Amino acid sequence: MNPSPFFDSNDSNSLAQGSDWHSQTTSDFEYVSAKTALSEALFAVDSIGSFEFTDAVRPGKDSSLMLQQGYRRETFRSRSRNLALPMILAAATRDVLFDLFLELMNPLGKLVDCVLETSHSHGDGSHEDLYREKIDLPVLKSALCDFEELLMNDGCTGVAVVNPRKQLEVQLDEHKMLMVYAEDLTPFERTFFEYDVWPMENMKFITEEDHVHSSRPVYQKQFDQLSFRLGMDI
Repeated sequence: MNPSPFFDSNDSNSLAQGSDWHSQTTSDFEYVSAKTALSEALFAVDSIGSFEFTDAVRPGKDSSLMLQQGYRRETFRSRSRNLALPMILAAATRDVLFDLFLELMNPLGKLVDCVLETSHSHGDGSHEDLYREKIDLPVLKSALCDFEELLMNDGCTGVAVVNPRKQLEVQLDEHKMLMVYAEDLTPFERTFFEYDVWPMENMKFITEEDHVHSSRPVYQKQFDQLSFRLGMDI
């Protein structure tokens, strides 16, 4: 139930040098050098106020967004499925984000489906979904905990945990935003309150302005390892 398109930027601060590197013109080299320097400058900023970033994404150079911890309610609509479902979009600071994500899964039940999202090798911002149906929630949580660094810091990896029968979903996307879909959002809101994440008027998110993603080659390898461990169907 990803409310696409959220993946509107997928610039990486990891620049690969191809075999034609030495044949590039001076202007090409200067462009790449300037882009690398800009990315390094953006990712040198670890926080805005009390909101601390993961290593996955940063506001762009032209962004004036003052990020904060909080959430807003919306409605997810699907015309093809004739569906309207309440949802929450949330941002949480780095220190609480992963633990909050794990806690939000609890109302989904003991048996869930899992979707891994990847935009590795997708320079246009598109992504692929890998599926695993019917996995015990404690088993899934254990695997995700073992790959916490990947899930927190890779700007090309997202994960969604779903109970399709109850129409419940919790998602940690590539931007490290949290999304919850449910007819009754009350139990999820209680969890947000426990982590000091509150509804905010005029809440804005990093996806709504210019932003830059970050990834590293090691994260693609870790993504493949996690996919294998979970027995994902490609």
